[in-house]
Amino acid sequence: MLGFLLFGCAAEECSAQRPNVLIIVADDLGYADIGAYNDDSLYETPHVDSLARRGVMFADGYAANPVCSPSRYSLLTGRVPSRENHTDWFCGNRTGRFRHAQYDCSMDTSRVTLGDAFQDAGYATRFGGKWHLGPDSIHWPKNQGFDINKGSWRGGSPVAHGSGGYFSPYDNPRPADGLNGEYLPFRLADEVEQFIDTHRDDPFFALLSFYEVHNPRQSPDPLVQKYLWKRERLDLDAKSEFEPIEVGQPWEEGRAQKARVVQGHPVYAAMVDALDHSGGQVLEALSERRLSENTVVVFVSDNGGLSTAEGHNTSNRPLRCGKGWVYEGGIRVPHVIYWPGVTYTGSTTDVPAIMTDLYPTLFDAAGLPKCPDEHVDGTSLAPVLKGRSSLDRDALFWHYPHYSNQGGFPGGAVRSGPWKLVEDYRDGSVQLFNLERDPGGQQDVSVEHPERLDRLRTRLHDWYDRVDARFLRAKEDGPRPWRPGGDPEHKATVCSSPSIFPPVGTTRRCPYDE
Repeated sequence: MLGFLLFGCAAEECSAQRPNVLIIVADDLGYADIGAYNDDSLYETPHVDSLARRGVMFADGYAANPVCSPSRYSLLTGRVPSRENHTDWFCGNRTGRFRHAQYDCSMDTSRVTLGDAFQDAGYATRFGGKWHLGPDSIHWPKNQGFDINKGSWRGGSPVAHGSGGYFSPYDNPRPADGLNGEYLPFRLADEVEQFIDTHRDDPFFALLSFYEVHNPRQSPDPLVQKYLWKRERLDLDAKSEFEPIEVGQPWEEGRAQKARVVQGHPVYAAMVDALDHSGGQVLEALSERRLSENTVVVFVSDNGGLSTAEGHNTSNRPLRCGKGWVYEGGIRVPHVIYWPGVTYTGSTTDVPAIMTDLYPTLFDAAGLPKCPDEHVDGTSLAPVLKGRSSLDRDALFWHYPHYSNQGGFPGGAVRSGPWKLVEDYRDGSVQLFNLERDPGGQQDVSVEHPERLDRLRTRLHDWYDRVDARFLRAKEDGPRPWRPGGDPEHKATVCSSPSIFPPVGTTRRCPYDE
């Protein structure tokens, strides 16, 4: 596929010169769950904190989407999910007042993934853990550039068919069952350590994609007890743990919405601890084999922490909401890169970065030629990792035309500098935030800055056109959903009903209720 990658040197020479690459992906891990990002975190994450001290910590690192499958697609391909209609988790089907946008829930095997590129460059490649990018084996890691696949199949959780979980016996055909009671994250770490040992003299590319900290909440009893004691010691029972969400609109079902605002769940805390321990085991394996100074390491989460539904596992404060929302809590995530000999110890940058950027960044780190026809959206973070304070782009975009399981509304967003605009696809209403003054995106300032809002909305709509974004659909005999810019049969109108968000200018797009 990419035979040209060994540019002008013998394969064994190139292999010796190139660094190994390890990517660790957490599932549903919130921005505030990591000690390096949150001094007040209940959870103990010494290994990820140590990695952050050695590399560059992105204070404004983002997932490509507020749910898992689209972000994972973007990491592997360097493309935004909307380009190939991978805009929801595979295969979500929730509807509300309108039907969700049409989308495809299996990744195109013709895409050149990171696995393909490193495999063709002579690397040993391995994938372990959660994949969730297609229902059939043809779409799984071995057909997308990975020599080895352990733990990856169609499911997005370790529970399948109502059985299985994080403890063996697993209901997952990829890892054979271990001893009864074996814990899956520890098993995955053991197997990556074995892979590193086998390929210690060869260049390798390993993607360790934990199912943790996704539901179900399950963790070894000693760790759970540790956080029960810690919770009691900190007197968390005496604090209010939840508060209502003020998002302008209720859920489609009209139910009240709440978010966890205190990190206090002992089982979830234990899962974060176990995730950190497992990742730390792999990092220590690199150190013990003297590979740390020749291995690029990335740590990232696929979306924000689960705070508004399905158990309300964690708090993302000060960020607004969580998984399933295009607010900051749903898309801003831990994002750390260590590039030996390049990154400065203990660096933190406020340059915004997004999941699509990892594709070209790792090509640069490994000295591979770029694939501009493939990674059409990501921007290499190499200049920032080398100390620059900016990148040659000025906006990031999100598109989520679905009703999330966590209560999030179908919507899009654009961030340019400190300014972020959020658009609700149910009616076209918009909100504007200044993330420099309001890092969590809590206070809508659209009334104070109507011209800036209009500029950002125009940029977002132009981007929709460039990526051929799809939007909500009407139910049979139901109201017509809003469309950006309208269309011949769906024009902008002046809202006569009270606005949920303050109108900007004299017109505002409305849902078609009648």
